[in-house]
Amino acid sequence: MTKTLKIFLFTICCATYISCTTVQKTTTLSIANNGKVWASLWQQRAAEYKALCLQAYITAHLRLGEALKQPSALPMAIVTDIDETVLDNSPYDALRGINNQEYDIATWKAWTAKAIADTVPGAPSFFKYAASKGVTIFYITNRDEDERTATLKNLQLYNMPNVDDAHLLMRQSSSSKESRRQQVLKNYNIILLCGDNLADFDSLYDNHPTTEARDNATAKLSPLFGKRYIVLPNVSYGDWENAFFKYNYKLKPAQKDSVIRSLVKTPR
Repeated sequence: MTKTLKIFLFTICCATYISCTTVQKTTTLSIANNGKVWASLWQQRAAEYKALCLQAYITAHLRLGEALKQPSALPMAIVTDIDETVLDNSPYDALRGINNQEYDIATWKAWTAKAIADTVPGAPSFFKYAASKGVTIFYITNRDEDERTATLKNLQLYNMPNVDDAHLLMRQSSSSKESRRQQVLKNYNIILLCGDNLADFDSLYDNHPTTEARDNATAKLSPLFGKRYIVLPNVSYGDWENAFFKYNYKLKPAQKDSVIRSLVKTPR
């Protein structure tokens, strides 16, 4: 075998190995995390996502106008979630999806500590307008207390209204937001609630309901959507996903993939 032929064959072998390695890395990405990548890409780049957010906040603007015409014994307030309602965390979801990593509280807090999340389209202008009309904004989030300083900093970056300790209600002992909503109701008339997760609106979605129970609750509350409840799109994560996995946060990627395959509809 000539030296030239040996070099040629060695080059072919190296190229084949690199190609196989690349394919292997691509195909080992779990269905669940591959979905995270696509969801983040849609959130970051699709005009449809922006349109849906703008539609939600335009609807909120209309409902606010209607509420302002009505007499109220208490000062008016709007309660809003933060993540994927006011702030866009898609860079974090995209990074862990691409790296085939599961959600991890340490990496999440490393992200929120940066306080650099962008805003959801339409959010800043709507909440600033509401505040200009004398409506108080309360931010009810399930971020932990040790994320308070960074969360305030991130919201202040965009000059969001009422960004202070009194109006930022973090998670304490429970992820349910009902007690915090009731806390606001003691002194305010809540005219609108904004969120991306249905538990942001009503306690019917608390306590780990099944997908069927969530559907039933949604049917029951249907007159409130688009009127008092303003829902923002989020296909990256939420209780809808947790319900699919029966709130088992210890499932491995392969187990999640199996659940997804069992639930998704395909042509027969």
